[in-house]
Amino acid sequence: MRKIVSLSLVLGVLFTGCAKKAEDISAAYVSPLQYQHYSCEQLQDEMARVSAKVAEVAGAQDKAHKRDVVATTVGLVVFWPALFFLASGDKAEELSRLKGEYEALQQSAIQKNCSFIASLRNKADEE
Repeated sequence: MRKIVSLSLVLGVLFTGCAKKAEDISAAYVSPLQYQHYSCEQLQDEMARVSAKVAEVAGAQDKAHKRDVVATTVGLVVFWPALFFLASGDKAEELSRLKGEYEALQQSAIQKNCSFIASLRNKADEE
């Protein structure tokens, strides 16, 4: 009985405490209405700023994910107290919000028929 409880605890920590990969975090909804008064130039500048921040936070999120994978491996194989270090530095909420802001900016630029948006679409199609 004690082993079952211990195993359940370890599995619970394992599946709830791990930081996700940045690519697995979906965008939160952000209304494009807040950008309706931006000019195309302002939208482009803001998209560049948000894109840089997304890259920065995604890097931190991926580091947290890797750290959690190592802690889980060490915890399960060698030293179970390592499991208490899971999900330290998780940036999932911030990353989700930033991805949502980027999508809202993109939608606003599309609605305004900004010329730079076509080049962004072509780059995305090439990748």
